[in-house]
Amino acid sequence: MAKFGTDEDRKVKKLSAETEPAWNKAGDDVGLQIWRIVKFKVEHWDKEQYGEFFNGDSYILLNTYKEADTDLLKFDVHFWIGKYSSQDEYGTAAYKTVELDTLLDDRPVQHREVQGHESALFKSYFDSITLLKGGADTGFKHVEPEAYAPRLFHVEKQADKKITSVEKKMKKANLEHDDVFIIDNGLTIYQFNGKDCTADEKFKAAAMINAMKEGPRRKGCTVEVIDESESPNHPALKLLSDEPKKGKTAAPTGTQEMKCVSDADGSLDLDPVEGFGRDKLKSGDVFVINTGTHVFCWVGKDASVDERKNAISYASNYLNKTDTPWLPITVIAEGKETALFNKEFPA
Repeated sequence: MAKFGTDEDRKVKKLSAETEPAWNKAGDDVGLQIWRIVKFKVEHWDKEQYGEFFNGDSYILLNTYKEADTDLLKFDVHFWIGKYSSQDEYGTAAYKTVELDTLLDDRPVQHREVQGHESALFKSYFDSITLLKGGADTGFKHVEPEAYAPRLFHVEKQADKKITSVEKKMKKANLEHDDVFIIDNGLTIYQFNGKDCTADEKFKAAAMINAMKEGPRRKGCTVEVIDESESPNHPALKLLSDEPKKGKTAAPTGTQEMKCVSDADGSLDLDPVEGFGRDKLKSGDVFVINTGTHVFCWVGKDASVDERKNAISYASNYLNKTDTPWLPITVIAEGKETALFNKEFPA
């Protein structure tokens, strides 16, 4: 352990990262790259499916960009955890995210995202986001249309104007007046337009249906549009069960607080910080900052390499013990504070 954190140690870890085939050309050009974790391995995600995520999987996203008037490449790397992703999968995603960060010489800003609570930055990469049930072991099973298991998709315009499509249980109680729904029955696809839905939602649903029709086993597939106000008893609705909808409970809000990660006493501890503000930050330590809506792991310029590499782990372990374990996490290095950090945690 004597060489841990030294230049030699970092060189060894970078050489190890370079042996990962999935990282070939990662970050070479401006744009978005996505990988999925499949049985502890990193696999490229098909570009045609960018914006689609299975709720049983974990993913890694790398956004490479340039700021105005400079040729210097900058990076944001996110790992996304599906609601039903296994601990092994998201553990691998977290580890591989750090590995990718090492490969790119610690230049990326690291983020952790949880399904349904993604940061605005994450959402900005996509025109729309589609959440699908299943995962690596179930997502690509091929079935004949005649034996197709019907699916229901909820197409909804969010407050930030983004359109999301989420697979829901096949029940009538999930239908809402102000959104659009797709009832996928294999050889027949129905678009159910709620009486108060928007034109954008209709457009997104139609685009999804066109993509569905292009599948190799969809020959002869027909599409029917249902307007709620005109077809309250349409036969397609018989595909949905009468099971009642479960009531929603209000999500708790986060608590503004700070924690300090320090090894000053010989062991790494997460200690409470009295007060809340920039004046509490110290260059020699790592701080976990919960603004109530976002968690930042601020890494002081004199913090150890061990502290930096485990920054997301510190924040994740902290969040798991709170009432808001889904909050986005971003790792921020001292002197490289982002606009979002400055907004959420002003000086």
